[in-house]
Amino acid sequence: MYYLAKTSLNSGDIFTGFTFTWAWENYTDAFTLYRAHFIRSLEYAGLATIFAFLISYPLAYWIAFRGGRWKNLLLLLIIAPFFVTYLIRTLAWQTILADEGTVVGVLRDLHILEPDGRLLATSTAVVAGITYNFLPFMALPLYVALEQIDPRLIEAAQDLYASRAKAFLRVTLPLSLPGVFAGTLLTFIPAAGDFINAQLLGTPNQHMIGNVIQSKFLELIDYPEAAALSFVLMAFILVGVFAYSRALGSERLTG
Repeated sequence: MYYLAKTSLNSGDIFTGFTFTWAWENYTDAFTLYRAHFIRSLEYAGLATIFAFLISYPLAYWIAFRGGRWKNLLLLLIIAPFFVTYLIRTLAWQTILADEGTVVGVLRDLHILEPDGRLLATSTAVVAGITYNFLPFMALPLYVALEQIDPRLIEAAQDLYASRAKAFLRVTLPLSLPGVFAGTLLTFIPAAGDFINAQLLGTPNQHMIGNVIQSKFLELIDYPEAAALSFVLMAFILVGVFAYSRALGSERLTG
């Protein structure tokens, strides 16, 4: 972290060398030149986190309360994709969302997509890829939180004339908030810095800030600005996590 912070305040280039000159303009450029990439990254990460939650909560709930002797197998199926590398899983989505693929064909037949419509190389494909790749990070904390809930508490709520919906909202959901808190953080933070999905499933119009950082580090060899962009992204995430934890009350959740 110290080395990266020092690098972010350097000036120069790969040919003349980098010199520590307190070059704060690197941070100014990060805000002015790449604001759209930062906003896009936070939007994609936020959407992927929401979709992962909407998919994972019913799934984790069913496994925790209805899984029975199949719980271990069902949990294994959730993490099974992690036995395949991240890159291969994302490349598989290229095939799934290809213009000649089954998914696009069905959507065209249902007139959800235009006859020449496509999914690949769109924001939809990028968000779908991020959601899929980080889904277990949401599902597993939710399962742990739900599995620890004493079913007798829900039965007691129903004995006190609470409907199933009210028992869920007043008992199950509040008791599962530690899992919601952990799952959303574990999903949003790595998703905001991801660049593989935007690179393989999108176009330059869908590039996130991670793509810019990767390019500046490995292709343009602009280490100072790449380091500054990394620190700005980290600052955004830290501020967001702090505000989120204050809103949910992390001390109450983790106490």
